[in-house]
Amino acid sequence: MASTLQKFIHSLDLKALPRVLQIQSGIYCQDSVYEMFGSEFSLSTEDVIKVIGFKINKLIASICGNNEVSQFSAKVELPLNFPGLYKVVADKTPYASIEEIARKVSIGTTRFGHPSFYSTEDIKLENFTIKHDEQITFNSVGEVHGMMAVNCVVVRNNHSHSFTLPFSQEGEFYECEDDQMYTLKEIAEWKMPKGRNRIVKLSNTLHTWDSSSPLPENFDGCLILMPVYEVQAVMKFRKDIIHILSDLDVEVKDVTDHYDISSFLQPLSLEDIFERTSKEFPMVAEIMEGPSGNQKPYNLLSTGKEIVIYKKYQAARVLASEMRSDSSKGHYLIPMSYKGKFKRRPREFPTAYDLGIVRNEKEHLHVVATKAFTSPHKELFSVSVGDQFLVQQCQTSEVLYEGRKKLIDVLACEQILSDSYKKVLLPMYMEGGFVEVIHDKKQYHLSEICKEFHLPFNVKVSVRDLSIEKDVLAAAPGLQFEEEITDSYLLISSASSPVESWEIPVYRLNMLVHLLSKGVQTVAPPVTRTTVEEVSEEEYYMLRRYENLTLRPPPRPPKKPT
Repeated sequence: MASTLQKFIHSLDLKALPRVLQIQSGIYCQDSVYEMFGSEFSLSTEDVIKVIGFKINKLIASICGNNEVSQFSAKVELPLNFPGLYKVVADKTPYASIEEIARKVSIGTTRFGHPSFYSTEDIKLENFTIKHDEQITFNSVGEVHGMMAVNCVVVRNNHSHSFTLPFSQEGEFYECEDDQMYTLKEIAEWKMPKGRNRIVKLSNTLHTWDSSSPLPENFDGCLILMPVYEVQAVMKFRKDIIHILSDLDVEVKDVTDHYDISSFLQPLSLEDIFERTSKEFPMVAEIMEGPSGNQKPYNLLSTGKEIVIYKKYQAARVLASEMRSDSSKGHYLIPMSYKGKFKRRPREFPTAYDLGIVRNEKEHLHVVATKAFTSPHKELFSVSVGDQFLVQQCQTSEVLYEGRKKLIDVLACEQILSDSYKKVLLPMYMEGGFVEVIHDKKQYHLSEICKEFHLPFNVKVSVRDLSIEKDVLAAAPGLQFEEEITDSYLLISSASSPVESWEIPVYRLNMLVHLLSKGVQTVAPPVTRTTVEEVSEEEYYMLRRYENLTLRPPPRPPKKPT
């Protein structure tokens, strides 16, 4: 049965991909040539395309009153980066089952992916009863005893109760009110139910209105959002990916069950390649869709180019950020093969506890106090601004507390006086401020810093890496090495002129290839070029969040005695 492309995509589940569609009809001339996203292609009646993915490209907003759209409502087009914060209005249309919710609503691991619903009737479980109108938070989808279910939580009297609801659970489920505010991009990614529109209320415009704004001046009403999807597809006799907007006025028919899907080229992401066994490498691939960016090697990975993928592996990187006071500081992933050298820069420490963490057996940490501290115990030292110390070791010490002796954690230091040193004890809970004094003039390689010092660590490039055409680190006023991470990479080279090889990140590079049946001329990869990868602000926080989940957090500083 034929339907419009828009209707088909709006009802399509991503898990059902790929799907083969046949063009049935449309308001266009035979062999019409469309140009979208810089790519020209033609669609004719009975042409066949394989849909491999789709995502929201923009939103069509209808200005409405009382959460309803009249036939005279103005419609405006909003890009996903349109400024403003919005509150989501709860959907008044009920869901008939848990399966329908899981199929239409985004449920994931981030805070955006935890939608809440309530049932109009009590739900009796094996050892738990969910009361009608009680808020149920959906946390994740998984398999339980061979059946698909949703992991849920109900909060009663400040206590969380966890349970699962099977997809087969039927009822009348309504979306709960959401008091959070979201950007349009967050709404598009997490709060747009499949096959339904979404009503939002503008809460904060985040910018001064001007005449170019698609919304009326001083607008504070509701918008009904309808998504327009960017559809990724493959045509039978093309080696690239075509991108079609779902509002293209054509009718399509799903012919997946009657078509040999293997007759199309099989696009593979870098994640797909990485999941292959090590025995399958090396392999030759042709790029169907290359990444954006002017940085090497991304500018060499253009559509149609053939590459050799030699192997997959995990590699260490140091995550570094520029030391700037403004918000425009850059973030980098530096490989251990970086050949430049670094000189130390002073570090800042907010507490005595931080001094204890970074103290080094090979050298005494020399610091200057930037904040005064008055000790409540006569056995411990009171600090004045400008006092200088050499950090010695962590230990315990007896203090008199309410007439009784008590052991507390302290930091043993030597105070530097004009002509002598004085042994003092600083309480670990001391909230002060210290700046490091650098005496070390040595130039270090990256691997030496990771081996000898505790991260985070402040440096400046003293000798740039001459093997890199443009060493972006050399221009930074200072760098903070934040943490060492391990990430997934593929080693590649050009198939036509394999004079050098490159490491490309698997999870931060949007790129599609298809494998060729050609043999690899040389199994040994050519010399690997060093690449310092610049990461965006969003990628930086994703890296920090992922790495911090896998690392055990350091112990909290001791509390101040009360």
